[in-house]
Amino acid sequence: MQWFGRRESSNTEDGSASGGRGLALGGGVVGIIAAAIYFFTGIDPSAVLNQVQGNGAPQENNQQAIPDTREKKFAKVVFADTEDVWNKLFSDMGKTYQEPTLHFFREAVNTACGQAGAETGPFYCPGDQKVYLDLSFFNELSQKFGAAGDFAQAYVIAHEVGHHVQDLLGLSAKMEQARQQLSESEYNKLSVKLELQADFYAGIWAHYEQQMKNVLDPGDIEEALNAAHQIGDDRLQKEYQGEVRPDSFTHGTSAQRMYWFKKGFETGDLQQGNTFAAGDLE
Repeated sequence: MQWFGRRESSNTEDGSASGGRGLALGGGVVGIIAAAIYFFTGIDPSAVLNQVQGNGAPQENNQQAIPDTREKKFAKVVFADTEDVWNKLFSDMGKTYQEPTLHFFREAVNTACGQAGAETGPFYCPGDQKVYLDLSFFNELSQKFGAAGDFAQAYVIAHEVGHHVQDLLGLSAKMEQARQQLSESEYNKLSVKLELQADFYAGIWAHYEQQMKNVLDPGDIEEALNAAHQIGDDRLQKEYQGEVRPDSFTHGTSAQRMYWFKKGFETGDLQQGNTFAAGDLE
């Protein structure tokens, strides 16, 4: 992806919760299995985040600046590009795009959805309309999950922004209502459809990124598709748990995630992204 020297988003901020390494999930330090399951946490991750145990009262974020590394500057350029694309698409729909904030943190962060550690992976919180990112995740993505390349990283950011788009279109409220009414298994099925739509929106962004800016390099889409494959529920469960349990899927299989990203990229048509009406094998 040709990104160096291009516009960086101004909708960014830094801040980490104090005592970051003391955070835990489910009563213990998050291990690689849990980390794999919760990477790419989607809309309203409070069910996960609220289990994080601190030292009593919620901790404040330390606003100390995080250095402008290559990874940070890249993330800011990608975030700026998502602003340009979604501002155009919302305008085409007769709507106004409310730009989210990209919040960089180290090790732990306090959010409107609760407290989270870096182990949670990148996530979007509808309560404050922010995408949260610990840049160390990019190393994890490449080294532990075999998804190397700058456009794999861009896919991560675009996926989380896709959740913001869903929030603006009213899906966050509907999902929260569904959570109160459905069993865990039934809600997980809805969660899969939500995540696949965010993958579709990431593909939509890639489509218009190329159309509007012509900055994709050969192999970029393959990098994104590989990332989608590497973080499929079935592949992660098989590798880190030894078995595949479809009833516990929350994000979709590798094939599903690749399918929906590719569909968004190839069509550029928002009307084709109704994953909630799609069959289970799509």
